[in-house]
Amino acid sequence: MSSAAERERLLARPSFIELCARERARAILDPGTFRELAGPFDRLKSPWLPLQGVVAQADDGVVIARGSIGGESAVVAAIEGAYQGGSIGEVSGAKLAGALELALCDCERGRPVWPVLLLETGGVRLQEANLGLAAIAEVHAAIVALRRHVPVVAVVAGLVGCFGGMSLAAALCSRLIVTRQARLAMNGPEVIEQEAGLAELDAGDRALIWSLMGGEQRRATGFADVLVEDDAAAIAGEVRRAFLAAATAPRSEQVEALIARLAAIDPAHPPEPSALRTLWARAPGGSP
Repeated sequence: MSSAAERERLLARPSFIELCARERARAILDPGTFRELAGPFDRLKSPWLPLQGVVAQADDGVVIARGSIGGESAVVAAIEGAYQGGSIGEVSGAKLAGALELALCDCERGRPVWPVLLLETGGVRLQEANLGLAAIAEVHAAIVALRRHVPVVAVVAGLVGCFGGMSLAAALCSRLIVTRQARLAMNGPEVIEQEAGLAELDAGDRALIWSLMGGEQRRATGFADVLVEDDAAAIAGEVRRAFLAAATAPRSEQVEALIARLAAIDPAHPPEPSALRTLWARAPGGSP
């Protein structure tokens, strides 16, 4: 394909990253099946943000939608990265955990529900730190319990990325789908620079950041399962395929393989990002 034709194709595709959380959830579900639960008209706002001079959003930055995926009953929880950096507080965390726990109840009653998490989040909301942390722990517990019945699928697309306690939620999922624009790490680059200084990490060096924690690197080093273009239809298709894929042990249960991969690193001489791909591919349990 010529470069001009490739540009036209890229411009014509429907971007997933440019969609808001509500439209991302709609794009994942079968056409015409989107039904929002605990939506903005239910006024489930954070009671804590106004006390600190922050305007509370009516859905607290999380969209919960029921519908179907490939004809199967599904629930999609989408975090709005444009609101408070996708941070998780008491209400937003309760919506996430509640959606997963209700899906678990349905699965235990013999009515499987396919759960999807669309993660664009910096982690816990600092204004609601303890409440947000408790809610994220509930999300973690619900994922672990639910994945015994059905795969739990997560998507990290961009622009915010997935950091903090919610990066652990992504790691606990059965299947993780990322784009090249995605970022995934326990700590965000700005936090690392603030706490450890420029000598540790320059948060303004975009090439460096994506080489360390970008979607392509995370897929190449085994922390994500599927790398996909920023295309709403393609991402929806990968979500459907994730539920139909052969079951594998969750990443969080592959302890021996992860230990072997860590043992291949010399802490005194940490490898460059490109070398890490090669090193871990050779290690037992390394990525393909």
